[in-house]
Order: sequence, then C-alpha cells, then structure tokens
Amino acid sequence: MASALAETEPQALPPLLGEMLIQRGLASDDDIQRALDLQQKIGGRLGAILIRIGALSEDALLKALSEQLEMPLLGADQLPQDYRGLSEWLAEAGIQPDWWLDQEVLAWEALDGHVRCIARDPLDSSNAEILERTFTERELEWCLARAHDLEQVLDHLANAQKSTDWSHGNASHLRELAEEAPVIEFVNNLIAQAFDQKASDIHIEPEEFNLRMRFRIDGVLYNRFNLPKERFPAIASRIKLVSGMDIAEHRLPQDGHLDTRVSGNALDIRVSALPGVYGESIVMRLLPKEKQRFVLDSLGLSPDNRDLLAKWAGEPHGIILVTGPTGSGKSTTLYSLLDNINDGQRKIITVEDPVEYRLPGITQIQTQDEIGYSFARALRAILRQDPDVVMVGEIRDGDTAEIAIQASLTGHLVLSTLHTNDAASAFTRLIDMGVEPFLVATPVRAVLAQRLVRRLCDHCATPTQPVADMVEMIESLAPNAAEAPRWRSPVGCEACQGTGFKGRVGIHELIAVGPDIQHLIVTGGSTVELWKQAKRQGSLSLREDGFLKARQGITSVEEVLRVTAS
Repeated sequence: MASALAETEPQALPPLLGEMLIQRGLASDDDIQRALDLQQKIGGRLGAILIRIGALSEDALLKALSEQLEMPLLGADQLPQDYRGLSEWLAEAGIQPDWWLDQEVLAWEALDGHVRCIARDPLDSSNAEILERTFTERELEWCLARAHDLEQVLDHLANAQKSTDWSHGNASHLRELAEEAPVIEFVNNLIAQAFDQKASDIHIEPEEFNLRMRFRIDGVLYNRFNLPKERFPAIASRIKLVSGMDIAEHRLPQDGHLDTRVSGNALDIRVSALPGVYGESIVMRLLPKEKQRFVLDSLGLSPDNRDLLAKWAGEPHGIILVTGPTGSGKSTTLYSLLDNINDGQRKIITVEDPVEYRLPGITQIQTQDEIGYSFARALRAILRQDPDVVMVGEIRDGDTAEIAIQASLTGHLVLSTLHTNDAASAFTRLIDMGVEPFLVATPVRAVLAQRLVRRLCDHCATPTQPVADMVEMIESLAPNAAEAPRWRSPVGCEACQGTGFKGRVGIHELIAVGPDIQHLIVTGGSTVELWKQAKRQGSLSLREDGFLKARQGITSVEEVLRVTAS
C-alpha cells in the first residue's frame, strides 16, 4: 500500500524562475513585476523579457534555468564543430533545413549515442514533439546554450560566411533589422555581460570575414565574441538607433549616448562610431550612474602623498594638477579630493566634458563645444558665481590655462588635469601653451602623475621571487620598511575569469612645488632638471611607486613594467 501511494504521489514542481532569481539576488522584486506586466502585454518568456529590459544578463539567466530545468549548460567548445558533417546528419534526419534555422533549434549525435538538442526557447513543447517523432528510437538530451553560440552554429549551417553588401541598405531596412527581437536581446545581453564582468568599454570591430567583440576589463582588452560579418548591420543599427545616431550614415564619425538599466543598475553609455575599411568600429563606454564612493585612502596613494594632497586641497587658493593619459583615473582622484573637502562650507563648482559622476552638494557643469560653450567660456562664467573651489575637467588650451591661473591668484583653489606622460612635463606643457613661466611657478602647489595597474587576484595569486638584482633595487627604495616583502605573481581562476588580476590600483608620482622647483621653472629649467630636483626632494617615479606596490603583493613586477616607461 505504501509503495502504491508513493507511485501516485505527485512530483514536486520546479521552483518558479522569478522566485529563484530574487532569492539569489540576481533580480529585484520590481524587476520581476515589471517583466511580468510586460509579459501580459506582449507575451514571451519571463527570462527573455528580463534580458530585454536590461534587468538580467544571459549568463545569470542560464545558470538559474539550468538548475530549474535540470538541463546542463554547454559552452561553445561543446557544440558541433564539424559543420559539413552536421549538415549531412541533419539532412538524413528528414526535417527540412529551413526548419532548424526558422525555429532556431539544433540537434546532433553525442559521443554516448544520445541526441543532444538545444533551442533558443527550450520550453517550446512543439519543437520537442517534432524531435521526439523524428528520433523515435534515440534518447533525447535537452541542454542549454548561450544564444550567440547557437546562432553561430546555425549561421555556419546557412552559409552565413558569404559576404553581403549591406553598406548601401536604406534607412527603413536598417531600422527593421534594429527592431528585430533577437537583435534587441543580443545587444542588451552584450551590455549586461560587459557590466557583470566590470568592463569599462565594449569594442565592436568588423573585420574582413567576421565581427569581433572585445571587452576592456581593468585596462586590458579581452576577446569575447567572434560572429559572422553578416550580423554586423543589425547589431550596429540597433546600437546607433538607441543612442540617437543616424543609422543610415556610415561614412562620417558619430557620437551618441543612451541611458539604460543593467542588472538593476542605472547606466550611462557613451557611444562612438568611426568608419573603417570593413565597416564602422563602434566603442561603447559604460559609466554606472549610482553614487560612487570617492575616498583618498582607496586610490593607492602612499600615506605621505595622501597627507600632502589632503593638506593642499584644504588650502584657500592654488592649483593642484593631475596628469596622465586617458583612462588613468585622473577624474577619480579629483573627485576624491573634492569629496574630502566638501564640508558644506565651501562653494564647489566643476566644469567637465563629460560629467561622469554626480556628486551631491557640488554644482557640476558640462561643456558643449557645438554651441561654443568651451572650458574657457564656462570658467569665466563660473568665476562670477563666487566659488571657493573650481575643478576644471581638463586644461586643453592657453585660454583655459590663463583663466585657471588667474582664478588661483585671486583666491580660488583650482583642481584640474593635463595630458602629460609624467609630473615634470606639466610645467613645460603650461609654458608651451603660452603661460608665462612666473605665472606657472607661483600658483601651482603640486603635480600628481598617475597610472593604473591591475591588482592581483587574492583567490589565486601565488608567492614568487623576482631576480636578485630587481629585489635589491626595490629594497633600496624602502630601506626602513617594517613589513616583510610579499612578492606574488598571477595564476588565473574562475573569480578573475582566468586573468590572474581583479580590479586596479593607482601608482603615483608627486612633485611638490617649493622654492627650488619654482626657481627652475622661472629660469627655464628642462624637464630632466625639474625631475632631478624632485628626486632630491624625495619624489618617487611611477615605476618606483609601482615596484613598492609589487613588494607589498598588491600587483606584480611584470604588470608594473607593462604599464610604466623606463
């Protein structure tokens, strides 16, 4: 009797997808409810809608579906690679080739004799019934796969490698491509994956026969997708459409931006399209909108440099300059200085291009060159607002430099950036812009050059020992260091996506402007002479500061050598 009852007892239902996602912190209650409301209006699967509205990445969804449906998740290397053999095998199955492409379903014979099946919609019962009738004597094993991996195999089956002349497509056709649901889903998932992997940029680069997509993570580009070239028109049109660009223009550079939500986070994306030989190179810069914590202690500054910067930032007037190439963290350093002095008793105004992060209690202005609202013009207007502190996003020309210096001489603290390779070059750069040497020497308090090096992943970094000469040289930089050296090297694990690094930290070169430096500036001292004097004052170069961080186990010696010049 007991066994009979056990046989008739209903099986437990699988957990609901929405509940699983909420329990794992992958989606919020609001995201699920919004997706359910949209599902009632337009239909479709809940997971696909969550990806479409930017609430979830495909990787996160597939991991939850794999558990919910008890289906294995296959990687690209587990899908068929012999496309000719696969095509012949599918033809022998007796189903028309167009059916596989139209339904976006794939089946193949696994090594164990089972027939593995994947589909864009794994819950479509009609597809399952057709395959069960087709392979009546074979055991079917349903699996999950990423949409772009499935599409790549189907594209090969459809001879998608043949070149297509799309560049002369009319705007209405390109708009139709951009509005197709699979394209919308792919672009949204691309952005979501980049955000989940903490990428700062997405690079979409058409080549002669294929389309390459790369993510810049911690300052280094990594290949993520290689797609058939024929996918480019639809993807490019979708990105250009949502970012306010002309989808029919392929010959001129364009800039655009879009606001979206990814994994429950608001995101501002700056888009640039640049015509190339094989099509437009598209770069998307991802800027999270949520309030960032800008703290001096988190920048990687040595205690002495941090205290000096904090002291100068508390002065009533003067100029503090931060130098380095694009993407070296200059804005983050300036924001941290502003946050450190923003006590509510000072009027702080910034002028930027663009305004990357919103800071509470600070008036932020964005330049608009297309209407003549430049840094210089904005700075003149700002000085009529009775500010105490002014941050200029970048000193680009002599006019901006002159106004910034005059502002510092009339009782304002000015923070700004310059594009120079090292700290000593900042002085000669200002003079080259047309500023008189004595006007450079008088107001500038300090120049900070910086770069970003990758942090070693704490999960997999392994102890190492550099060559003896290197160790001896680095130890000479810290003769009084109390802590023992902690040399480490990268390995690579799942936590760091196999790179061996996770996150970045700054390395710095600080020159304090005292009487000796001022004398060299006024008398036309060279960059080399300025740096020699800074060394006598105790300044460390970027590379030397990086070596000390390698000694502490924060980064590796090889990473410092990669980022810095000798």
